[in-house]
Amino acid sequence: MPRAKRKAANTANNHVQPEMQPTAPEDNPRHPSKRVRHNPSARSTRNSHKQEDSRPLLNQAFSQRRCLAWFKEYAEEAELLGPDGMVRFCEDIAVEPENIVMLVIAYKMNARRMGFFTQAEWLKGMMELQCDSVPKLQSKLEYLKSLLNDHNLFKAIYRYAYDFARQDKDQRSMDMETAQLMLQLLLSKQWPLFTHFANFLSQSKYKVINKDQWCNILEFSRTISNDLSNYDLDGAWPVMLDEFVEWLKAQRQLENNQMETVHS
Repeated sequence: MPRAKRKAANTANNHVQPEMQPTAPEDNPRHPSKRVRHNPSARSTRNSHKQEDSRPLLNQAFSQRRCLAWFKEYAEEAELLGPDGMVRFCEDIAVEPENIVMLVIAYKMNARRMGFFTQAEWLKGMMELQCDSVPKLQSKLEYLKSLLNDHNLFKAIYRYAYDFARQDKDQRSMDMETAQLMLQLLLSKQWPLFTHFANFLSQSKYKVINKDQWCNILEFSRTISNDLSNYDLDGAWPVMLDEFVEWLKAQRQLENNQMETVHS
């Protein structure tokens, strides 16, 4: 999921430390004078204990109270997790903010704004996933990725992404920069013509994409062959896609002419 715009912040200083059981002073990272802080083997031991301590959480029943406490670790306001908290959340679950799985998580929450989760959205999504801790959500990441392989569910996520990513909810269109980032996230790995389409958009007159164009881009990617032989210029496709087909045919003709010149 592309990063939302946010104020510059030192995320390292804002990182939420995992909750730890009371221990002897030499194991407490809050005591910088202790040599154990610089001891690699001691750090490895602490990480090992942390992993062991997290295992029982996977077997515990979902707890709304625990889920809410987890949300508050990242919330910057009473009921809102913002961009800085999102960065810490991504770090904890070991997922890059630009990873498409973050879009799937947002879809499960039915989040309205990119880079933000409200408390209600968080509880909705995590209750559905039965996740109230980092280990539980990490155990569901492969499942969340697999949802993208479902034809109908991918279409639902793709359509959701349009409203989710629009910066100005009062506008009926999405700015081209955001649209290109989202299209790359969603289609670059499954549409052979995506690179051509991205180049076309970069060179075109279009500054925004409306929802009809957005939805038809997916249909085009799924139904039109790479050689464009089954594209009907008289069909009900948006003008943008008519222009893309004409542009790509012209590009291919130019390449063919250049090849003929080289071999002549």
